[in-house]
Amino acid sequence: MNTLKTFAFLAALTLLFVWIGGLLGGQNGMTVAFLFACAVNFGSYWFSDKIVLAMYRAQPVSSADAPELYSIVSRLTQKAGLPTPKIYLIPSEAPNAFATGRNPENAAVAVTRGILEILDENELAGVLAHELAHVKHRDILIATVAATVAGAISMLADMARWALLFGGGRSNRGKEGGANPLATLLALFLVPIAAFLIQLAISRSREFAADEGGAQIEGNPEDLASALEKLERYKTRKLPNATPATAHLFIVNPLPGDFFAKLFSTHPPTRERIERLLAMRRK
Repeated sequence: MNTLKTFAFLAALTLLFVWIGGLLGGQNGMTVAFLFACAVNFGSYWFSDKIVLAMYRAQPVSSADAPELYSIVSRLTQKAGLPTPKIYLIPSEAPNAFATGRNPENAAVAVTRGILEILDENELAGVLAHELAHVKHRDILIATVAATVAGAISMLADMARWALLFGGGRSNRGKEGGANPLATLLALFLVPIAAFLIQLAISRSREFAADEGGAQIEGNPEDLASALEKLERYKTRKLPNATPATAHLFIVNPLPGDFFAKLFSTHPPTRERIERLLAMRRK
C-alpha cells in the first residue's frame, strides 16, 4: 500500500510541476517542467536515500567501528524479522536518528554521534527499534522520496523567484506563453507551503505507529519514552544542514522551535508520544 501511495504521490507532484511550469512559461514551461518532474521522480526513487545520507555527511560504519551499535541493530532485526540494514554515523553532536531506503532489503539507519553520547543501551535500542518499525511498515520509501521531492519543489520556487526578479513575471499578453505575474507570485508563495503540507500529511500519524511498533520490537515502551524525553531535552543542539524538506525523516524534529517550525511541524508533540508509550506499559 505504501508503495502504491508513493507512486500516486509522485504522479501528483508531476501534475503540480507541470501546472506550475504552465503558469511560469506556457506550453514550453509545461514541457520543461514535465521533463524535470520525470528526472526528479527517477532520481527520487533510486537515489533519494543516497542524497539524504550525503546531505548529512553520514558515513557507513562497520561492526568493528561500532560493535555495540551493531549488536543492538542485529538483535532487533532478528526480533522484527528484517534484513540487517546498513548503519551510518552522522558527525553531529545533535542527538537524532532516521531510517531511509527503497525497501527493507535496501534500508539504512543513520544515527548521530550525539545520540550515542546521551542515551544508554536500552534507550538507544528503543530509538533503533522505532526506526526499524518505519522500515517494517515500509514508510521509508515515501518519506525519503518526499524529502527529495520537497527539495525539488523548493528549487522550483526559487526558479519562480528569479523569473519574477529578472522579467519572467512581465507578461506580454499579446504573445503565447507569457507568464502572468500574479501566477508567478502565487507559485512563489504556494509551492513551499504545499511541500510542507505534503510532509505533514505523510509523517505525523506514522510517528505514533512507529513508536508503537518500535516498543513491540524492543519489548519495553519505557525505553523509547525515556529516549524521547532526553532527545527533547537536548533539542538546543542544532543539526547542521537540517531543512524543512528532510525534517520529517528524523525521530524528533531537528528544526529550531520557532513559530514557523511549529506551524508546519512534521512530528506530533513529544509529550503526547511519551504519554502514549507509557499507556502501553499500563495495558
